Amino acid sequence: MTTITGKTSLVGLLGKPVNHSLSPIMHNAAYNEMGLDWCYVAIPCDDQNLEKVTKALRLINFKGLNVTIPHKQAVLKACKKLTKSANNIQAVNTLIPEKNNQWIGANTDIDGFLMPLKKENLTNKTVIIIGCGGSARAVFMGLNNLNIKKIVIISRNDNSLDSFVINMKNLANNNISIEGINNKKVDVRPFIEEADLIVNTTPVGMSKEENDSENIPLGYEIWKSLSNKTILYDLIYTPRPTNWLKIGQEKNCLTIDGLDMLVEQGALSIKLWSGFHNVPTEIMKSSAKKHLMV
Repeated sequence: MTTITGKTSLVGLLGKPVNHSLSPIMHNAAYNEMGLDWCYVAIPCDDQNLEKVTKALRLINFKGLNVTIPHKQAVLKACKKLTKSANNIQAVNTLIPEKNNQWIGANTDIDGFLMPLKKENLTNKTVIIIGCGGSARAVFMGLNNLNIKKIVIISRNDNSLDSFVINMKNLANNNISIEGINNKKVDVRPFIEEADLIVNTTPVGMSKEENDSENIPLGYEIWKSLSNKTILYDLIYTPRPTNWLKIGQEKNCLTIDGLDMLVEQGALSIKLWSGFHNVPTEIMKSSAKKHLMV
């Protein structure tokens, strides 16, 4: 990485936790390749400080911010305006500087999520989304463009689940069947058996504990009903693979982790901040992979 000087522009990531994030590694590798005198930093931020922190970082002229768990919906309050996709799903993962020390809220997660699925034919298929937070909203909108037959959302919080289902039904195309399931009240194994694609949008699995069933979405026992025809897509990218994806590999499922999505959404953020279109995604990915092997 080039030397940081008084002329170096700052960009960064807001969330909690962020100490695991590969974003600084891959972003700074891209800036170095692009000849940008920028530095990307990870900034831990509590819920109660989010508005103050975003305002302060805009005042000191940060060139852009990414936003991760758990702030993708709460950060809407910090935005002067939203892009169409961010407004549709009411979730933001990218803040773009606006005049008068304001932020524009955007969402690059949708296109980032779809990138690893480009080779898969999901027409008339059934998909499960685990979780109903900001990342789940982006996943839903991405799937909405793929002619999916049915989407099942699994969560253990009735209030957030009901709200999610209502909001997504308002945005979905007319051909998609949408169902919300509380896994604390309903046996989800029949849904898992029929699913063609299952996406984990929760942070469950981010811990590196090897044998902890609580470190697997929905718990270990549920996945005994998993079919080898099912694609497992975990938005988590560290550890690589997660315990959940290891189960999928043992069942001979196609498994996808969150690294490609991380790289693609990050590259799209760089385009929005810099105006440059030739972002070196391969260098971003290779730098992240090298760090994961350390």
